[in-house]
Amino acid sequence: QMKLEESGGGLVQPGDSLRLSCTASGRPLFDHTVSWFRQAPGKMREFVAGITSTFNSRVGDNVKGRFTISRDNAKNAAYLQMSDLKLEDTAIYYCAARTGAQAFHNFEYFYWGQGTQVTVSV
Repeated sequence: QMKLEESGGGLVQPGDSLRLSCTASGRPLFDHTVSWFRQAPGKMREFVAGITSTFNSRVGDNVKGRFTISRDNAKNAAYLQMSDLKLEDTAIYYCAARTGAQAFHNFEYFYWGQGTQVTVSV
């Protein structure tokens, strides 16, 4: 069983940057696709970015040009670098993992972290 734990969230101002981390335990992460999703109050959970086991990455149109995803298999971790944060980026950010190819819907992921809150406020 894999356990995922997110960290790095916080309260920031518009235009600031944050780096979220997702650390896996229980089993190796290297052969999994890892993605970040987010859920704002009253909204559906949405795909933010994902990276496959072969390091192919995709970023959602909603954050393209501002967010990047990376992974470090030696550390059993993945990261979400967020820059030029906007008010609408406020959400709980979740890390998720699955075996197989990139996927963009939350029901396609088996492993989930508990989430980390990102709040962008003036």
